[in-house]
Amino acid sequence: MYHIMLRGANKEEIFHDDVDCLRFMVTIEKYKIKSGMKVYAWCLMGNHVHFLVKEGNEDISITMKRIGVSFVSYYNWKYDTVGHLFQDWFRSENVETDLSLVKVARYIHQNPVKAGIVNRPDEWIWSSCHSYYSEAEAANAGNLLDINFILGKFSTDLTIAKEKFKEFNEENNHDDRLNDSFDYRSRLTDEEAKLRIKNLLDKIEIAQVKSLPKSKRNEVLRKVKEIEGLSQRQAARILGISPSLVFKA
Repeated sequence: MYHIMLRGANKEEIFHDDVDCLRFMVTIEKYKIKSGMKVYAWCLMGNHVHFLVKEGNEDISITMKRIGVSFVSYYNWKYDTVGHLFQDWFRSENVETDLSLVKVARYIHQNPVKAGIVNRPDEWIWSSCHSYYSEAEAANAGNLLDINFILGKFSTDLTIAKEKFKEFNEENNHDDRLNDSFDYRSRLTDEEAKLRIKNLLDKIEIAQVKSLPKSKRNEVLRKVKEIEGLSQRQAARILGISPSLVFKA
């Protein structure tokens, strides 16, 4: 699972009206369905976007690239512009524990509050907060959001879970994730990843890794997994082996 941020180049506006916001959400939903990705929380701000997602059946970098290319094409057509819209495509951090999961969701929902735009997270229309608070899905949520996974961390009873989530979601906190001071890492492109892996392998060719004895192969895979900005699915694809072999190494 990943906390992902997309930011406008030079911190410039990405969304100029509600139509832009809706188009972005439709784009996310389209590629969520295609990739099998899960979306647990989201928030659209003027010049950046936050998402809490679980990788689907393709590397998250591929899914995000599809989303970025599609929305930039729409944006350039609508506003008759050319060039980059996003800064570095996207940035991410791994979410590895239940506590991190709910804290990231809270951070995402509180973004507009901490920016001084609204007083409560549910006052901001362009976030998943409404879906977590209301009995019915928010009108702009569509089939995008998967709320049961996070709510299940609070209670098996949906009503109680939503009450507990709301209380947690509005707590004062010092969460500091993916802001300007956070030492986040950018996702490597496949070409960058191949070069890093090749340098790490030294005299071993990439194509030879899958044929190494199990103990040696696992030793190599553990080192590969330490490469910053490289996902395990991406490593498996480049090395031509099953993702499960990488996960278990």
